Amino acid sequence: MPGALPVDAVTLLALRMALAAPAFGLMAFRSRSGASLSGREWLALAAIGLAGYYGASILDFWGLQYISAGLERLILFTYPTLTLLLGLVLFKKPLHGRDWGAIALTYVGVAVAFGHDLQLADDSRAVWIGTGLVLASSLSYAVYLSGSGQLIARLGSARFTALAMGVATSATLVHYLAVRPWDDFLRQSGSVYGFALGMALVSTILPVFMQSAAIKMMGAGRAALVGMVGPLVTILFGWMLLDEAVSAWQLGGAALVIAGIVLISRR
Repeated sequence: MPGALPVDAVTLLALRMALAAPAFGLMAFRSRSGASLSGREWLALAAIGLAGYYGASILDFWGLQYISAGLERLILFTYPTLTLLLGLVLFKKPLHGRDWGAIALTYVGVAVAFGHDLQLADDSRAVWIGTGLVLASSLSYAVYLSGSGQLIARLGSARFTALAMGVATSATLVHYLAVRPWDDFLRQSGSVYGFALGMALVSTILPVFMQSAAIKMMGAGRAALVGMVGPLVTILFGWMLLDEAVSAWQLGGAALVIAGIVLISRR
């Protein structure tokens, strides 16, 4: 497309959320007859929506500008252990010896991959910045998971997801309009629109509804743990699609992360 602009994290996220918005709007309309919310519950819903799919997404996109997709995914998938820790701190849910062992394995695995990338990086400062951003993204998503259980039980998974994503979409578009001219939306290349549409369908609409349904059936902690297969899949796709080098250190770190998942999910 003539005059197409280089796409950045804010623009891509805004396109993704805007394309997904009709599905969430339709679901919110279809489930509008459910339980009413108090003012405090609306505030909680807004905070959870901002944390889960605005804060977590933008921080993750920013972090990917500094570190590899493989390391990013390993760091991001600390969110199940962070969810368990938040459950301990916020809701007094006890952790047992196997839980602590799984948490230790997970963070040792991340440390192995991080140390390897740091050693090979031309700019170690970029690795630290990217790691910090992605870890903040992981914490933000853990807040979403930890706080969503009660609202999902009250609203149902579909209505909760639609409303929370409405909050996240609104925040994303406000952010975009604050830093970019609105007509930049119309000046992207066809490939950018194609990628954004794919992300809206495959990485946004389907996963968020399935995640909410899983939380309703399994609880936040166990649902988060099942999603921990992501590190190995992302390392594989990074190698296949992005030509990223896969080292024994990355695979070893991923193996430790997966071992932590297996340990804690057998409880």
